[in-house]
Amino acid sequence: MGEKIQCELIARMLLSRYNLKKINATNLALPPEGVFELPEKVLQFGTGVLLRGLSDYYIDKANRLGIFNGRIVVVKSTKTGTTADFNRQDGLYTLQIKGVENGNEVQEQIICSAISRVLSAKAEWDLVLKVAQSPQLKVVISNTTEVGIQLVQDSIHKHPPVSFPGKLLAVLYERYKVFKGSAESGLVIVPTELIVNNGKKLEAIVLELAHLNKLEPAFMDWLEEHNHFCNSLVDRIVPGTPGLQQLAEAEQLNGYKDDLHIVSEAYSLWAIEGDEKVASVLEFAKADPGIVIVPNIEIYRELKLRLLNGTHTLSCGVAFLSGLKTVKQAMQNAAFAQYINQLMLHEIAPAIPYQVDIDIAKDFAAKVLDRFRNPYIDHQWICISSEYSSKMKMRVVPLLLNHYVQFKQVPECFALGFAAFIRFMKSKQNVPGVYTGIYNGEEYEIADSNAELFHQAWKSMGVHELVNTILEDKNLWNSNLGELPGFRNAITKRLLLMQDESEKLLSAL
Repeated sequence: MGEKIQCELIARMLLSRYNLKKINATNLALPPEGVFELPEKVLQFGTGVLLRGLSDYYIDKANRLGIFNGRIVVVKSTKTGTTADFNRQDGLYTLQIKGVENGNEVQEQIICSAISRVLSAKAEWDLVLKVAQSPQLKVVISNTTEVGIQLVQDSIHKHPPVSFPGKLLAVLYERYKVFKGSAESGLVIVPTELIVNNGKKLEAIVLELAHLNKLEPAFMDWLEEHNHFCNSLVDRIVPGTPGLQQLAEAEQLNGYKDDLHIVSEAYSLWAIEGDEKVASVLEFAKADPGIVIVPNIEIYRELKLRLLNGTHTLSCGVAFLSGLKTVKQAMQNAAFAQYINQLMLHEIAPAIPYQVDIDIAKDFAAKVLDRFRNPYIDHQWICISSEYSSKMKMRVVPLLLNHYVQFKQVPECFALGFAAFIRFMKSKQNVPGVYTGIYNGEEYEIADSNAELFHQAWKSMGVHELVNTILEDKNLWNSNLGELPGFRNAITKRLLLMQDESEKLLSAL
């Protein structure tokens, strides 16, 4: 069956600019007329699916509305892979958007035409520098993973420089020389790497590299005065290429083969820290309410970290030990859905350690619940459990402490989540360094840097002593959680129930 599907895909015509006129599929948004003549206004470092499913999608949408009217030159910096697929398809790719909004399933299919060309940094660095010389260029976007924004001893005279900051500095210096340091030649630079203050950190590294490369003071002044490095936060699940069966169905329906086809959820957010000057350059922000340009994006970081990530983390053990393998499956369980709704809206939202309007928090929470219900994405709880203890420390403990400050009572859903976390971390060790949990007869791997600590605690202590020891460990939590009134008793009570594995875990609520 698989071979037959692959043969059918190979036989179908390839998506390209030339073949667009042959596509007659319904429910498919084709590129707008004249888009291929638009100027190249954006230089993007990174070919990954997140950028193609988020920022490139926004720019494509803006072009369709006649707002931004600019396309993207993409730089491929990684050593693996080639630009061949992009070149064969003239930068075109299909984006399938599938998800839930306001409780309703939504689907959309677009041929994205935001990318004009993809250049290899290794083989085509001269062409990248040529883009830097263009008066039409206004914006730089990046997603080079967190490793990309690091200071590396680098020379901008290499062909190309080794690091992403080195490449960016080379582009900026080339631009400075061509335009003689004019104010108008400055760029808006928006990294999307998942690092707090990513824009400011990138700026600091680029400035340090400029000093290491002994570039002239006038360039330093231009770099700082006329270029805007913006902190940003991106949020959209873009799983990437659909499965073979789903891809075959889509390409049969559309009538063409697409080697760059990707899928994303419906929800999207790109929060960018900037002023009116930045907003005037990033005109594409007008195309979608998911793009927010504000002086401070901390509220969006807190909402994502607490309501999305915090809820995921705190409910992970509850779901997994209840036999619910995926987030989608868990949200179809009435008892779990009730638990997570209570947890998010009544315990986490009011306890966010940041000044946020409760109505804004509840609106964001409703969107998170829609995302959790997405029937098209299979998000495994066992994957979410990776480095469980550090996630609890960073995402959950600040909420727990603030809840006690505000309400001075046990948050019951937190207590169940904490108890399930401790039970999840109970393990055996048949192979050195490999920790295996078991619950209701099912084994699972515990991938956590603190797995040994929990292994020894469960091995040598009873439940009461175990809970006391874990909660009082300041190395784990930076706080003594055993001092929180009633919290240790609430956890112990639920953990004792979980010891009887035949007991339905959710009944412990």
